[in-house]
Amino acid sequence: MPEALITSEIEHLVRSGAPVAIGVSGGKDSQAAALATFRKLDQLGHAGPRVLVHADLGVVEWNDSLPVCEKLARHLGVELLVVRRKAGGLMERWESRWASSVERYTSLSTVTLVPCWSTPQLRFCTSELKTKVILPELKRRFPGQVVINVTGIRRAESASRSRATVASPEADGRVWNWRPIVEWSEQEVFAAIAGAGLQAHPAYTDFGMSRVSCRFCIMSSLPDMRAAAAQPEARELLIRMVELEITSTFAFQGARWLGDVAAQQLGPAVLARVAAAKESARRRAAAEKRITKAMLYVKGWPTRMLTDEEADILASVRREVCQIVGITSAILDRDSIHQRYAELLSNKTARSSVASTKTEPHLAHL
Repeated sequence: MPEALITSEIEHLVRSGAPVAIGVSGGKDSQAAALATFRKLDQLGHAGPRVLVHADLGVVEWNDSLPVCEKLARHLGVELLVVRRKAGGLMERWESRWASSVERYTSLSTVTLVPCWSTPQLRFCTSELKTKVILPELKRRFPGQVVINVTGIRRAESASRSRATVASPEADGRVWNWRPIVEWSEQEVFAAIAGAGLQAHPAYTDFGMSRVSCRFCIMSSLPDMRAAAAQPEARELLIRMVELEITSTFAFQGARWLGDVAAQQLGPAVLARVAAAKESARRRAAAEKRITKAMLYVKGWPTRMLTDEEADILASVRREVCQIVGITSAILDRDSIHQRYAELLSNKTARSSVASTKTEPHLAHL
């Protein structure tokens, strides 16, 4: 097994007995990271607490993911801590995001409909369901201590991860993120698992997956998506995700529709609805292109009132999009749009005034 990479900051924390928490998903990289970390900790004489942490994402998880983590914990003789987002798993997050998008569009709190799915650029699936769940739990469990949070990120996985460092601190300094296998190859990862007498997730060997995360992942390749769709255990989730594609008119992977990928697993009636949703998506996108750049949502929106011409454009787009997607709204003409913008700007001014008052020094203290 290759050596775990380490920095002087992490080594200092390890030798001082800092708690070490290793995130495990059931995938090969987190397995290898846990094995490499334990070996390095033993070499350095680490005497602090150690724990494996699994963030359960709900129905999007493979059946074998948690058992793989449990077996790894038994092998290492350490506790497996399972954490979950209180508001539900990832599928529930996608569904609630769509409900929120519709609500915001109905009330003209945004200019265009917001896609429901996470994306490679907006990975709230990781930030909200893993990072924001795991880190608070670690701080609660180890109060007043600096915690080492280990992840199995490798630079070879993607362009974005190619810039990953071996270690980096969180902003508050309470947690240090350690990536001990960041330079490892895929072959070294599998060799480390086999060398420990363990087996990798069955999805690699039995399903033919090249990577294991969620059953259907925004980062999955086309072959992996097809392999996942062919598994009976993924059937219920597949139908639920395709239904959300149809309802929202947004494809799961940007331009790639899960309904197309899984065509063999879907009946003629569902495929006909997918085709209709794709046409609706085309019409919605065409309508939204009529909105000028100056009218689009930006930070601090709205920054001004619209002109009559702009209000008419937005009204026509909103009427068309509402009809296409099946949304009911009362803000669909020039006057109602002007009224809503005036209300939003007034609320924005009021909030700014309150914030300014709170930050002003009291004259009595001058």
